[in-house]
Amino acid sequence: MSVIDNAKKHFSERASGGLKVITVPEWETDIYFKSISNFATESKIIELTQANKLTEALIETLIQKALTADSKPMFSRLDKIAMMNSVDPTVITRVVSEMNTTDMVDFEAVEKN
Repeated sequence: MSVIDNAKKHFSERASGGLKVITVPEWETDIYFKSISNFATESKIIELTQANKLTEALIETLIQKALTADSKPMFSRLDKIAMMNSVDPTVITRVVSEMNTTDMVDFEAVEKN
């Protein structure tokens, strides 16, 4: 196997891992997410961050990574305006910060116990 094949295999194994979960009591919901994403997903977030548009980068992270329990997107691009104007920024910041922390509890491991 080539190095790139090994790298792709490693990513695939990590990406196929279980979902992580964040409980958001303010929104009366749980947000599920994968702890790893590819550069294609991260590119818009990186672009916004480099342009010093940190608020938009936080919201983009939430839109791209937040999933329902059945792994479907929780938010759409159409939700961006509402998030920018009508959602508590401290909650968004906390959720995205937790998403970006790698030592979250693994949802599937908790369910098995």
